[in-house]
Amino acid sequence: MILQALYDLFDRRKDELPEEGFEDKEIPFLIGINSKGEFVSLQDTRTLDGKKLNGRKFRVPKGAGRSSPKAWQMANLLWDHYGYVFGYSNSDSDNDKEKTEKQHETFVKQIQKLAATYPSDIELNAVMEFYKNKQHEDVFKHPLWLDCKNIAGCNLTFQIDGVGHICDNDNVRAYVSSKINQLESDRDEDDVPLQKKEGICLITGNLSTIARLHPRTPIAGAKSNAKIVSFQKKSGFDSYGKEQSYNAPVSEKAAFAYTTALNYLLAKGSPQKIYVGDTTTVFWADKKHKVEDLFIEIFGEPAKGEPEQDYKSLISMFRSPETGVKVELDPETKFYVLGLAPNAARIAIRFWYAGTVGEIVDKMWQHFDDLEIVKSPNEWRTISLRNLLRSTAQQEKDKNISPNLAGDFMKAILAGTPYPVTLLSSVIRRIKAEQSKKDSNGKPMQNVTYPRAALIKAVLVRQSRYRNEKEEIGMSLNLSNMNIGYRLGRLFSVLEKIQEEANPGINATIRDRFYGSASSTPVTVFPFLMRLKNHHLAKLENKGRVKNMEKLIAEIMDSITEFPGHLSLDDQGRFTIGYYHQRRDLYTKKDKTEEDPTND
Repeated sequence: MILQALYDLFDRRKDELPEEGFEDKEIPFLIGINSKGEFVSLQDTRTLDGKKLNGRKFRVPKGAGRSSPKAWQMANLLWDHYGYVFGYSNSDSDNDKEKTEKQHETFVKQIQKLAATYPSDIELNAVMEFYKNKQHEDVFKHPLWLDCKNIAGCNLTFQIDGVGHICDNDNVRAYVSSKINQLESDRDEDDVPLQKKEGICLITGNLSTIARLHPRTPIAGAKSNAKIVSFQKKSGFDSYGKEQSYNAPVSEKAAFAYTTALNYLLAKGSPQKIYVGDTTTVFWADKKHKVEDLFIEIFGEPAKGEPEQDYKSLISMFRSPETGVKVELDPETKFYVLGLAPNAARIAIRFWYAGTVGEIVDKMWQHFDDLEIVKSPNEWRTISLRNLLRSTAQQEKDKNISPNLAGDFMKAILAGTPYPVTLLSSVIRRIKAEQSKKDSNGKPMQNVTYPRAALIKAVLVRQSRYRNEKEEIGMSLNLSNMNIGYRLGRLFSVLEKIQEEANPGINATIRDRFYGSASSTPVTVFPFLMRLKNHHLAKLENKGRVKNMEKLIAEIMDSITEFPGHLSLDDQGRFTIGYYHQRRDLYTKKDKTEEDPTND
């Protein structure tokens, strides 16, 4: 199903995708020569993207696979890194220098063979003259060479008389097309061309030449030769006398099509890709549809400096007619989401979703509706998927997000099922670990942040919905919620507020010392905190304020007969929400425009 959907995507977008035998490759530098093969200049194709320089992409003959021990024999046609193009090595090692010499020899031999096939081609002859006259040594004197050689594996190709690039040559294209069935990568360990096999393609259903090896589809974190369809040679996966990808027959044309479509989605800067944690997520519709733009806008990172979008207004354009809004395009259009993660030389499928536009937007609506919780005016209403997952990680860094969590989270969103329990445990663990965290000025930082509270609330609400239970946690403070965890969270918030008012400018509150114990083993700390509260109330000069605080505590304690010895994980989550709701309410009542001073 996955390969079929990607194959169909290629068929729909084949006018903008490379034809068989070609690929789009980033080429940072062009070697400018004239029709006589004389070196003219080195052209930098890179442009600034944020803080990084990225080379321009050019359509070039598909790169050779280099996973074999004799990779140096596999040069790309008319483009490659400087080891092949110039025989240049950044290393002083004799072995490395010898290897690059062999690479360069292989590269030039390919061009000689191509030029001999089309002896009257001026451009190909110009490239040959460039090497015959050792013009490539002049490149090393060019001022831009230093920039090129400092880029690891810097790719280069040729430009003749300042027009286009050599791989656009008609004869080059004809040559590649004629050699598609004789690719260098389709050889055995002894470098002997393998006999082609025919069979019924699982994707097209047609009798075709079957691909022994599928093209690469590398993702972030995976090796450069990673694939989503791969069989270890002479492994236990072989059956019925079939080896490698003959175990799952896919034609060469279909293998090229689906990998080209996938690489298009995975390309740098692709608007149909989200990368969170260890999972790369790509998505596409069965036909051109605006929901492809909506998906990245909803789940991706918000653009810096851009005003916040009302996600409900965006989603409502695509939802079912019951919303009362005119539906944008066809809600029955098929929509696909694929989650991929690195796994040695292969790619692991984290999740696969195949539904309709109408279904996917309903799931998005439900996800953000579950996240809705009271917040301060300066916080964005829409929390990105990455920010939610970062809130579970140490130092809120992507690399510290628990493995598999991003994929499991997205899978739950798309399926409308409960979020993974590890989300709840991870975020509660981070809150406890950061209960005494200070900023650079030594001021206490709020550990129960808006994204964390929203995430806990969403986990609990969705969990209760799945169990067909009534969940009393809403967007804001619920005075009728009698859950012991929620009540104790409210109580802890009030006790902290009393301490802050009794000691203005205090650097450490009861949260810094007792939050972890209060939220997990209440009986060990709350009796002490209740006695401490009396000391703090006695320091307040405003007796009306004292009376109000005592009244609020009495209201909360009305349903609490004793402090429990332990709170379950779910009730620890409710404790957090009770604390968050009550604290927001206390500060809102004090001054509706004042922000929580600990929310740094």
